[in-house]
Amino acid sequence: MDLYSIKQQAFFLNLITRLQGEDQEEREYKAVVEAKQMATSALLSFTHPPPHLSTSTLLGTSPSPWGGGGTSTGRFPNSSSFAKSPLFSSSSSLKVSSIEIRRSLHFHMESSALLQDACATAVVMGGAYSLVSSFDLLTTHNFIDQKLSRKLVHVLSGLLFMASWPIFSTSLEARYFAALVPLVNCLRLLAYGLSLATDEAMVKSVSREGKPEELLRGPMYYVVMLMLCDVMFWRNSPIGVISLAMMCGGDGFADIMGRRYGKVKLPYNQDKSWAGSICMCFSGFAISIGMLYYYSALGYLQLDWGLVVAKVALVSLAATLVESLPITKVVDDNVSVPLTSMLMAFLLFGYRTL
Repeated sequence: MDLYSIKQQAFFLNLITRLQGEDQEEREYKAVVEAKQMATSALLSFTHPPPHLSTSTLLGTSPSPWGGGGTSTGRFPNSSSFAKSPLFSSSSSLKVSSIEIRRSLHFHMESSALLQDACATAVVMGGAYSLVSSFDLLTTHNFIDQKLSRKLVHVLSGLLFMASWPIFSTSLEARYFAALVPLVNCLRLLAYGLSLATDEAMVKSVSREGKPEELLRGPMYYVVMLMLCDVMFWRNSPIGVISLAMMCGGDGFADIMGRRYGKVKLPYNQDKSWAGSICMCFSGFAISIGMLYYYSALGYLQLDWGLVVAKVALVSLAATLVESLPITKVVDDNVSVPLTSMLMAFLLFGYRTL
C-alpha cells in the first residue's frame, strides 16, 4: 500500500471519529437541556422561579449564551461558551435547582399534612361532642337509662376515636393532633368535676350516680388512657389497638350484659358475674380482632394471623381475669384493664411500629 492510500485512510478515519464525537457531545447536551427543562417545570409548578431564571432563558429562546447575537438554536457550542451559560455555568446550577425543588416539595407536603391534621382534629372533636350531647339529651328526656347511657358512651366514644386515626396524615405530628381530642375532653371533665362549670346532663350521662366529683375518677382515667395509647402506640402497633378494644369494648359490654343477665355471681367477687366476665372476654376478643383487621387492611399493620388470634385470646383472658378481681375500690377498671392488656400485648407482640 502506497503512502497516499495510508494518508487517505487516516484522513477519513479522523473525520469519522470527529463526527461521532460531535454526535455524542450533542446527545449529551440535549439530555442535559431536557433534564433541566423537566426540573424547571416541576419547580414552576410549586413556586415562582428565582429572578435570574427568566422564562425566555428557561425555554431556550434567550440570546445565545455562547455569543453571536442570535438566539439558541440547539446546536452544540464549544466548551468555553458552554461554561458561560447562566443556566449551565457549572454542575452546581443543577444542584441548586434540585435543592430548591426538594425544599418547595417538603414545605408544601408539611403544609398539606398540617391542614389535614387540623381538619381531622376538628371533625373528630365535633363528632365526640355530638356523641356525648346526643346521649345527654336522651338521658335528660328519660329515653334511655343513665347507666346504659354511660356505658354506651364508654363503648362508642373510644372505639370511634380509635377508628378515626386513619383520617390523620402520615406525619410524625399526626398522633399529637389526634391526642387533642381526649385532651379537650379531659379538661372538660376537670372543669365539671371541680365545679368550675356546670352541665347536669353531661354529668348524668358519664357518671354512675350523677355526682360531679365522679368525673375525676373513672371518666378521667378513661380519657387519659385514650391519650396514652394514642401517643405511645398510635395506629402502627397492635398494643394500643388491643388495649383500647379491651377497655372500651370488652369492659363496656361486660357491664351492660352483667347488669342484665348477671344473676350468677363470681365466687370470689360478688360484684361481678359470670355473664359479664364471659361477655367481656368474647367481646373484647372480637373487637380486638376486628380493629386489627381494620388497620391491617389499611396497611398500618403487618400481622401473622395464624398467631394473632391465639395471642389476642390470651390478652383477652388476662384482661378479663384482672377485671373480675375484687380490686375495683383500689384500682379503677379503666386503669387495670388497659394496663394489663398493654403488658400482655407487649409480651406477646413486642413493641414494634412500621
